[in-house]
Amino acid sequence: MAYAEKRVSTAKGSRGRVSWRSRYKRPDGTWGSEPGFPTKKTAERWGEAQEEAIQTGRWVDPELMRKHFGAWAREWMAAQTPRGRTTVNRWYLLDTHILPKWEYTPLVAFNWFDVEAWARTLPCYPSTTRKTVQTMSQILTGAVDARHLTVNPLYGRRLTGLTMPESRKPARSESSDGDADGGVIATPEEVLLLARRLGPVVGLQVLVIAFTGVRFEELAGLRGHNALLIRRQKYDGGFFECPVIRIDQKFGAFVQYNVRDEEGKRRCFRGLEPPKNEQSARDIDIPSFLEKLLRQHLDGWPHEHVFTTPTGILWWRSHWCGLLRPAADGRDARPNARGRAVKEAWEPIKPGLTARDLRKTHDSWQEEIGVQHVLGYEQMGHKYPGIKGTYRRPTPAMRKHRLEGLQRLFERALTNLGWGRVWEE
Repeated sequence: MAYAEKRVSTAKGSRGRVSWRSRYKRPDGTWGSEPGFPTKKTAERWGEAQEEAIQTGRWVDPELMRKHFGAWAREWMAAQTPRGRTTVNRWYLLDTHILPKWEYTPLVAFNWFDVEAWARTLPCYPSTTRKTVQTMSQILTGAVDARHLTVNPLYGRRLTGLTMPESRKPARSESSDGDADGGVIATPEEVLLLARRLGPVVGLQVLVIAFTGVRFEELAGLRGHNALLIRRQKYDGGFFECPVIRIDQKFGAFVQYNVRDEEGKRRCFRGLEPPKNEQSARDIDIPSFLEKLLRQHLDGWPHEHVFTTPTGILWWRSHWCGLLRPAADGRDARPNARGRAVKEAWEPIKPGLTARDLRKTHDSWQEEIGVQHVLGYEQMGHKYPGIKGTYRRPTPAMRKHRLEGLQRLFERALTNLGWGRVWEE
């Protein structure tokens, strides 16, 4: 039975001030207490409410509700086991945006008004702002599940009307073909020019990303036994066959990121992991010209993985981009000096182009050639939204149409450039 205890302050400045402390029976049989009530009746009512919640299984320990968000966030992160890149992204949002503001805020003190007002002040892209608030909501939902809170005040709430900070808006000319994130979409001719400039190994990687939509980490992790497999389906009284590259569901992506050990120190991890999500483990259909180029590349290729450095080391994204940047952005000539190799001047082909932009380029080309959405989503490794994702499946006729469209883009680009092949003999 809950009761109240009278408390008389002896502190300087409040000497003699009377308050009441509630006493109630906790689930383990010990007595819990909560100070600071102005009257005996309010203290008793609060204690009775705690005992009623305990009896109905709804009780949450007030001490846990006052736990600092930063302390709980670290407990929650330690209990998660997502893909490594997801963990890195969450820590980035926590360290950069969330913890500087909310680390010492009690869990029970969160409300949507304060979080929304704070989120609108973040100097980042709207997508990053939404992901930041979503991560906070996930952590608070974990607090509800762990009986630290009765309700998540952020659950189901949406940020709307976000605008790009002026400092983040890219300078854009009237003829710019960039998107809202500063990316660019290349033409087939530009992709072929880059491929020729980079040579038949690195340049082939540019072609593969642009004409298949594969992610860079999936390309870096591609092994020889998963390249040039055959898809075979019944079609038009016979069979439809086409070559595919397979993104392995267990070791389909080569990733690199910083992880934290038990002491909180960061170390670099490099290795093969499952692809980004369930849909990313897939077979990607490749057009006939790309099949021919891949067969030529693999003929006598000495390494297990299809694309590596000359010494067989898997590509770091930064090292690969170090080759792409001058090829896309252009470079000045460098004469031979002190043993350094001569480099000819390169005119810009597509300044700012990245591997991610090549993937966006492929998806844009799919729209251009009229690829059915259910097939386009599958080939990009995306989940088709809604109930239609349960019912619709790509057909051989859809696949044939896509491959013929990609082949036409390639052949038209060759004709426009006046080339007979991508790389000269």
